[in-house]
Amino acid sequence: MLQKKIQVLIVDDSATVRQTLADILGQDDAISVMATAGDPYAAARVMREAVPDVIVLDVEMPRMDGITFLRKLMSQHPLPVVMCSSLTEEGSETLMQALEAGAVDIILKPRCDTRQFLVEAKVRLCDAVKAAAHARISRLPTRRGYGLVPEKLTADAIMPPPRHGPMARTTERVICIGASTGGTESLRAVLERLPADSPGIVVVQHMPEHFTASFAKRLDSLCEVEVKEAEDGDTVLRGRVLVAPGNRHTLLQRSGARYYVKVTDGPLVSRHRPSVDVLFRSAAQYAGANALGIIMTGMGDDGAHGLLEMCQAGADTVAQDEGSCVVFGMPREAIELGAAQRVMPLNSLAAEIVRAGS
Repeated sequence: MLQKKIQVLIVDDSATVRQTLADILGQDDAISVMATAGDPYAAARVMREAVPDVIVLDVEMPRMDGITFLRKLMSQHPLPVVMCSSLTEEGSETLMQALEAGAVDIILKPRCDTRQFLVEAKVRLCDAVKAAAHARISRLPTRRGYGLVPEKLTADAIMPPPRHGPMARTTERVICIGASTGGTESLRAVLERLPADSPGIVVVQHMPEHFTASFAKRLDSLCEVEVKEAEDGDTVLRGRVLVAPGNRHTLLQRSGARYYVKVTDGPLVSRHRPSVDVLFRSAAQYAGANALGIIMTGMGDDGAHGLLEMCQAGADTVAQDEGSCVVFGMPREAIELGAAQRVMPLNSLAAEIVRAGS
């Protein structure tokens, strides 16, 4: 039996963008663009005839902006929504509001000026739509012919596999967390519960460039721990959370007893940049048994192999359980690989981090 395709409605005031997004999504055998609309009013007319599985929604549009439409939709007829925007640092606060209002994910509008950007945009856009189609949603109070998608790279593209055996537990503990779809609000739920003297944490959350700085600032204003976007050479300290910048890989490094991060360019790994697999492999290499790896909600398998490498290097490893995930893809892959020593609900992860640092 043929699997039903994911029906997508694209809402954007630019005809060029609508066509580009439709062409990109149309290249994926699992996705069908059922319609496009120039604004939320036109989208509402479409939805009176047929309800999409996923909506790809612009932010700035005439007559009604995307955030207002999203809030109305989530309060009346919740559907998976992926926000699509020409994201800038100035606009990232607006998109934070989109996530709080119920958007599943945020992606950058594909530029039409570079082939490589369009190829990577295809990967990101199609993956975001597929993840959204599997997401738990609750009510709230490239054009064709851009070329083949590049092969799915592993963390080998950034650093070689660990070659040593398990490392003895000798120094300050370090926590490495990986998350994707649904992770922004899930991370907030974890980090808000941490005391100011919690062990140092490095986070990879799949999100676009420019967005991570605002995400970190928002968390910093809500949490007792310091939260900041990671910069190359930042030290991993007690009471500090470093968030990998969008579009850059972040690796854990060690000099003596000091842990710090390396922020670097590189190809997409497990279809992502930053990649959880890259962070977890570096933790296996440089922290071993001094680390705790946690893989949280998200679509796909990024982080599963890296978590296994952490486990094999002597680290403690945890996967978020299915019941508390927005999308259970990444934790499921890690569990099936045997990479997760324990499976825990979201509300237990903060206590696990505190325990690891005691």
